[in-house]
Amino acid sequence: MNDLAVIILAAGKGTRMKSDLHKVLHPIAGRAMLDHLLDSFADLSLTRTVVVAGDRREQLEEALAGRNITTALQDPQHGTAHAALQAKDALSGFSGNILVCFGDCPMVQADTVRRLTSALTDGAKVAVLGFRPDDALQYGRIIADDEGAVRKMVEYKDASEEERACDLCNSGLIIAHSDDMWPLLESVGNDNAQGEYYLPDVATNAIARGDKVVVVETQADEVAGINSRAELAQAEARWQEFKREEAMAEGATLKAPETVFFSWDTKLGKDVIVEPNVVFGPGVSVSDGAHIKAFSHLEGATLATNTQVGPFARLRPGAVMEEGAFVGNFVEMKKATLGPGAKASHLSYIGDATVGANANIGAGTITCNYDGYFKYHTTIGARAFIGSNSALIAPVKIGDDAIVAAGSTVSRDVDDGELRMVRAEQLVKPGWADRFHDTMKKKKAAAKGKKS
Repeated sequence: MNDLAVIILAAGKGTRMKSDLHKVLHPIAGRAMLDHLLDSFADLSLTRTVVVAGDRREQLEEALAGRNITTALQDPQHGTAHAALQAKDALSGFSGNILVCFGDCPMVQADTVRRLTSALTDGAKVAVLGFRPDDALQYGRIIADDEGAVRKMVEYKDASEEERACDLCNSGLIIAHSDDMWPLLESVGNDNAQGEYYLPDVATNAIARGDKVVVVETQADEVAGINSRAELAQAEARWQEFKREEAMAEGATLKAPETVFFSWDTKLGKDVIVEPNVVFGPGVSVSDGAHIKAFSHLEGATLATNTQVGPFARLRPGAVMEEGAFVGNFVEMKKATLGPGAKASHLSYIGDATVGANANIGAGTITCNYDGYFKYHTTIGARAFIGSNSALIAPVKIGDDAIVAAGSTVSRDVDDGELRMVRAEQLVKPGWADRFHDTMKKKKAAAKGKKS
């Protein structure tokens, strides 16, 4: 796999997406489809990578900033072969195999590229990637013999009825050595129904000059292109299905797999239980034995072993639950750490906080972390007990073994082992409520009498 360069074609306007965002930057599982492709290719130790851009080039350049990736411009746009040829200057001096692929086919795997490269043996000058879909639709066709030698490649619009009956379709991926790729690209003409320079004609021209061209086959899902919102949704569904199967194969239990949605980087340990309707945003890591109950949403969160979340809990970025920690229904955490065995059973907001081991956060407790301009931190010590409906006004520290009485609003530090009770004095007026009810009932009756 040494001396391999990749040209990724991403110059199309993507008009069917009806979006101001470049087509290849639309996300699957929270990650741009172009990044899915680049991540897969990272296993190939590429010598060079060139992305051919056209419409919305600035978006691609911003997305690729800081990476060892070059962009080339196709303007005007005269077809896929013309687009690939725009990368020639960026690959000046490179000698080795060149793969041309499409940025809107994000599921291509590194092993497939390896198989394509390996096919350039026994005199083969060009290798193309084919697939057999359930419905061949208007894909270009590959006409090949039983040994995989390609006799002809043809676009659907230029194919005969006999050629259209062939179910071996062209994915668009093609590979050749640079010594062959550039002359073949430069020889492509535009004598076709669309008047464009087609990439498959690289193979056609190689065959015409007597070169051996071979086809390697893969599954249709791997090379499915994404050109519309509907196709994007279909790709998301395929990716989620694969991720669910992978999670269960690696030891997680999904009670209703079809209702669980993962991010591209979700990590689940063994014996993790995920109940129905759980959504994982980016940056979630769940260790062995954790239990995530129904209707919970996690993003940017880290869960240690034997933790429990939900139901109806929300963990936002920076949420950390250490071993055995527990958050129950309608608890929200953000940029906060629950120490080992600490728990917040229900109806609490814990933000910008550190909660010590085995502390208990009562129902309705909130950390008041924002004054409209700045965020402040709350520290709750080990084994502290925070009574229900308490408000902790940051910055504030609650000591180890301290107790905050229910209904307190705490704005000053509480020492270790101290009881803090911050309540208004209760006022008792015997009989007041009875007199109030009598008066109001009489008023209501009088009002009705006037109307009648």
